[in-house]
Amino acid sequence: MPPRTSDTADPADTAPAARPALRAAVLADSDTRWKWGALTARRLTAPGAGPGDGARPVEIDGLLLRGRATPTPRQLAEVGDVGVDTGRVREVTAVEFLHAVRDEGYDVLVLALVGGAVQAMLHGLAALRLPRRPVVVTGYVGVVYEKLADGLLLRHGADVVLANSRHDAERFRAVYEGVGADASAVTEAALPFLGGEPHRPEEGRTTVVFAAQPSVPASRADRTYLLRRLVEHARLHPDREVLLKLRSKPGEHTTHIEELPYQRLAECLPGGLPPNLRLVYGHMGEVLDRTDLLVTVSSTAALESLHRRVPTAVLSDLGVRETLGNHHFVGSGLITSWDRLDDGHLPRPDATWLAGQGVAADGSYASAYDTARARVSALLAADALPALAPYYTPASAPGYLPGILARHQLAPDGHPLPGAVAPREPGRVRGAVRETVRNAARGAYRHGVQRVAPVIRRMGEL
Repeated sequence: MPPRTSDTADPADTAPAARPALRAAVLADSDTRWKWGALTARRLTAPGAGPGDGARPVEIDGLLLRGRATPTPRQLAEVGDVGVDTGRVREVTAVEFLHAVRDEGYDVLVLALVGGAVQAMLHGLAALRLPRRPVVVTGYVGVVYEKLADGLLLRHGADVVLANSRHDAERFRAVYEGVGADASAVTEAALPFLGGEPHRPEEGRTTVVFAAQPSVPASRADRTYLLRRLVEHARLHPDREVLLKLRSKPGEHTTHIEELPYQRLAECLPGGLPPNLRLVYGHMGEVLDRTDLLVTVSSTAALESLHRRVPTAVLSDLGVRETLGNHHFVGSGLITSWDRLDDGHLPRPDATWLAGQGVAADGSYASAYDTARARVSALLAADALPALAPYYTPASAPGYLPGILARHQLAPDGHPLPGAVAPREPGRVRGAVRETVRNAARGAYRHGVQRVAPVIRRMGEL
């Protein structure tokens, strides 16, 4: 039989080969950072985020860094749909993560971690000396109101350091340039979880939501004050639905430690809660769907609210202070007090301030990630990537860096410490025992933070 010619070729023989999937991994250490990291990975690997025509399929793995704030299944469920198959999410140690990067062939890594953990992973990745390393992306989950220089320098060395607004991008570059560090990685984007329909008030409905924060304010007196004022607002306005939006249940941890959960404080209130005030959990976006006034001290929820054009209030009752984070909203037109809110005041945001904050209420949100996506695409298309070069090295920060790396079982050169080799996959029984022991240890730690530590502090004040 004569060989087939092009005129008789099977179409299947001439079809272009399927392109290999673009593989990304998100390493996160809390529920909120998981939400930020997973949604960021989705935005960065959307069509156009790789060499070619953007038709490349995408696979995203979720890796949860084992620690005090590792999210529980309930917390992961409340984050909502982040576009990552739950079957591709697993818990790892820092060393197990590095082994996964070495073995899995990831193209993009999103480090959704506290600054020290980002720094440790950068040095650990550099020590792998991979023939072709992944593109490394990091950033912040929300408003950056404390430890600006510390957090930024710990993130230096990533290929892309995302800034959530023009305001943040300018500050980030100023810090890097001020210490002589390369600032080219700073890339303006926006918070990846903004969205939802614009606020539409309904006749006869007013829902007031107080967005609680785990660590702001910190003292029992201040947190009790805020709860009392919320209760008073509900009693002054019995026609309003008043919601206390909580981040976690007692015993769970989120990005910040919560020593005094509002749930516990509410149990001690004389007379309890009025019938029109409820404690709610769940996805913030779903709560904002029915919110007519968002009240907070300094939560990132304020930016989500502003994006939807929901009336938003930042409280001045406890002062406008750096320790509270509400100083970030100076100039916003949002700072007010419970007294004024009780009287019916609705703050109006300053347009100039809004324009610099990345909330994109003007409709520009659809293009907020274009620059970051183009940068990742260019890095993926490069013949080779330069070696990772964090600002901190054993020579430049010998009194600081080794301790950061040691917390993640890494030596000063980024290699795992002796005995820190990733364990083999445990059998079913051993795995169950390890999980039981780990859960018990977490429970003991959280009990110490939320119950024992406050008592010890009070005794020290006697």
